[in-house]
Amino acid sequence: MKRIVLTFGLIAGAIMSAMMGITMPFHDKISPNNGMVIGYTTMVLAFLLVFFGIRSYRDTVGAGKISFGRALGVGLLIMLIASVCYVVTWEIIYFNFLPDFGEKYAAHAVESIRNSGKPPAQIQEEIDQMTKMMTLYKNNIFFNLAITFSEPLPVGLIMTLISALILRKREPKASLETGLPHLQN
Repeated sequence: MKRIVLTFGLIAGAIMSAMMGITMPFHDKISPNNGMVIGYTTMVLAFLLVFFGIRSYRDTVGAGKISFGRALGVGLLIMLIASVCYVVTWEIIYFNFLPDFGEKYAAHAVESIRNSGKPPAQIQEEIDQMTKMMTLYKNNIFFNLAITFSEPLPVGLIMTLISALILRKREPKASLETGLPHLQN
């Protein structure tokens, strides 16, 4: 199991990390909204490896059978390895190559808040919250790690649940009378 989980997790993580490495130098040219579309599309494609990893485990280790719980466990491990690769890559890029990314992102968010048409008091409250969050993000490594990890986590969880549901395959139940597998017409 370790080999399958590591192989598929590291490949998925490499896909997300490579795409981040390719696109981040162009973050000034790509709007934040387009960057999010590219990022989440890459995550969905990378997390397709969860499906293939569970299937590989089912076919090789499980002899063609796997319970939902085991499939979920295998998928979660693959997803966690890929997500850790994503977080490590982001931390390296953020702290070594893009230390001003937070300020630029906050400026874009503040501009969006100001253009939202909300009442001035609500706008100021949202700007204050954004400022506090960016201060925490920049100065608290644990907050930074948690926020970064929360980006791929929902996508990975959804892909893992769907994959586990699709790939689960149990042994046929034996008939009580004959002891043979029950065949349905």
